[in-house]
Amino acid sequence: MLSPELDTVRLWLHVLGATVWVGGQIVLLSLLPVLRDAGGTVARDAARAWNRVAWAAFALLLVTGIWNLFEISFSDRSTAYQVTVFVKLLVVAVAGGSAAVHSLTASRKVLAITGALGGLASLGALWLGVLLRS
Repeated sequence: MLSPELDTVRLWLHVLGATVWVGGQIVLLSLLPVLRDAGGTVARDAARAWNRVAWAAFALLLVTGIWNLFEISFSDRSTAYQVTVFVKLLVVAVAGGSAAVHSLTASRKVLAITGALGGLASLGALWLGVLLRS
């Protein structure tokens, strides 16, 4: 059996965070019609419960993402790689910012906009992360 190295643990933690953050958004979005049909505050209560796990996953992504940056020789990478990293950082900021506003607003219009923007940005960050690993 292969022995894991610290790089493997770092990557696994980052993927775990992305799985919870992005996957959780997809699951919650798919459950939203059922939760709304349940009435009352069920949808809001479910979202708040998920937020506790989601924000922990986002923090894990930030920590392991910074760790990832320290483990590469950034200045030795191609310009295309460096640009991709900066674009990913911007997309991550949009994802986190949108999710934060989404968590704090009561406006249905703002919920819809920030939910869609945050979800798309999260998918974009996931794509850019895979692109950087190839």
